[in-house]
Amino acid sequence: MFLGLFAGLGKDRTKLGAWIDRRGIKQEWLVLKSGLNRNTVRLACNDCDHMPTGKTMQKIIKALREVDSSVRAEQFWDL
Repeated sequence: MFLGLFAGLGKDRTKLGAWIDRRGIKQEWLVLKSGLNRNTVRLACNDCDHMPTGKTMQKIIKALREVDSSVRAEQFWDL
């Protein structure tokens, strides 16, 4: 499923990837704040067919709430 292009570079991004892009957040920041490995964050941001585990979603949301306290998992994934 196509959700948009980032900066005209032709990169497909998930809702999560597009959200962090709009806020100028780097995937590496999310890796550091969430404690997840780079590949897990890369999949969550770039693979529209990937569905993270509940635990992974929790870690991502906890990290993102440092930026926006109102962020919810439903914004990024169909639960």
